[in-house]
Amino acid sequence: MANPVRIRPVGLSGMLVQFAEQMSDPANRAAIAFRAAVEAQEWPEVRETSTSLVSTFVSVDLVGTAPEAIAEKLEALLATQDWLAAPLPAGRTLWQIPTLYGTDAAPQLEEAAEAAGVSPQTAIEELSTARMRVLTIGFAPGQPYTAELPAHWDIPRQQALSKSVPAGALVVAIRQLIVFTNDTPTGWRHVGQTAFRTFRPQSETPIALSPGDEMCFPAVSEAEYARILERDTSGNAGAQTQVLP
Repeated sequence: MANPVRIRPVGLSGMLVQFAEQMSDPANRAAIAFRAAVEAQEWPEVRETSTSLVSTFVSVDLVGTAPEAIAEKLEALLATQDWLAAPLPAGRTLWQIPTLYGTDAAPQLEEAAEAAGVSPQTAIEELSTARMRVLTIGFAPGQPYTAELPAHWDIPRQQALSKSVPAGALVVAIRQLIVFTNDTPTGWRHVGQTAFRTFRPQSETPIALSPGDEMCFPAVSEAEYARILERDTSGNAGAQTQVLP
């Protein structure tokens, strides 16, 4: 592999496989692909797996299982291919989530467009047609971090916090889009509003998204957004889904 991979214990709770020191597309793909490969092994000592931006975490009771034993298995699996060049696993989901841009529902569209050096209409065209991969889930239950937008969307966060944006808010900063799980203060700019719920505690699958999923945010009118709110209370908010090969 082009870069060294680090394997190390995390307390007594498991092992972390780190593919890079900082975020990159190959390292994120590697973490997602390696997690799927570990899951496919069905090792009995593995309780669960997860990924961060550039790492795969393998939950193992390191009291009952020697760290050296699970590290040996991980090293053997790592040696089977160049994970930084590995394709993303099949079975991921493409989500197309209807989004209302601008208006009083998402009041910082114009400010974000100015920071990106484009007109508000161009901003809507670019954001509504972008196809973004879920890099990781974090900050709040089910909340996705997605990337990357074109380079001119590498806009900084605000100097001050917005007091609150609502659940389902689509916010943008540093070439990423995030759909907020809860009403929360933020330094990211609120450019769109969805009725999508990333966390559904009463559902059989409370976390709607998984790392590796892809998301699109097609624009809808205020009237269509109001209809979505009326007719879809499932949390999917009129989203269309497609299983990716």
